[in-house]
Amino acid sequence: MKKTFKLIDLDCANCAAKMETAIKKIDGVSGATVSFLTQKMTIEADDVRFEEIMRQVVKACKKVEPDCEIVLK
Repeated sequence: MKKTFKLIDLDCANCAAKMETAIKKIDGVSGATVSFLTQKMTIEADDVRFEEIMRQVVKACKKVEPDCEIVLK
């Protein structure tokens, strides 16, 4: 499954790169991109565990950028 999420208050391109690296290390994630310019994140991950993986993604992103909010639709 591939989904795109809006990011709120992502402060810099360096943080986006760190978030992307952290997300790619999560088990079940086959691809991830985090764009500072568009304030969007695209995750490609295992369909069956997608919700569980997204919880881990949110935790990983909060460690890098505590003020950044991921809009989970």
